[in-house]
Amino acid sequence: MPELDLIDRKIIVQLMEDATLPVALIADRVGLSQTPCWKRIRRLEQNGVIPRRVALADPAALGIQVEAFVLIEVSEQGAEAQAALCALRAETPEVMEIWRIAGEHDYLLRIAAPDIASFDAICHRLQTRVPLRRLNAHLALERIAFTTAYPLDTHP
Repeated sequence: MPELDLIDRKIIVQLMEDATLPVALIADRVGLSQTPCWKRIRRLEQNGVIPRRVALADPAALGIQVEAFVLIEVSEQGAEAQAALCALRAETPEVMEIWRIAGEHDYLLRIAAPDIASFDAICHRLQTRVPLRRLNAHLALERIAFTTAYPLDTHP
C-alpha cells in the first residue's frame, strides 16, 4: 500500500462521508484544484486504497427485520472450515460479513435476514455445511451507533 499524505487522508475522509460529492467540492475542502484532486482519487482507487464506492441502505426500508451476530467455534481448524464459510457466503447473501477472530470463538458472522424463520434456515445451513463445535447467535435489538468511515488523522 502506498504512503498516504495529509491530502490523501482528507480526500478519503470526504469520500467515506459521502462518495457522491463532486470532485470540485472535495478539491475545495482539501485545498486542491479539481484536476490534481481527481488524479489523487484515481490513484487511490487504482492502488486499492479505495476498492469501490457504494451506497448505504436502510435495512428496515429493505424489509430486513433480523440482524444478528453469530459466533462460531469450528471443530477443525484450517482451510477447510474457512473454505466452507466462504462457499456458504457466496450462495447466501444474508451472510454479510465473516471475520476470523482471536479468543474463545474462531469466526464472527454478521447476518441480515427478512425474518426469524429465514435466519433460522441460515443457521441450519451453517450447521450442516461447516464443521462446527459451537454456535452462539446474538440478535441485534437496536442499532445505537453505526459508521462505515474509518478514523483517519487529518491534522498536520
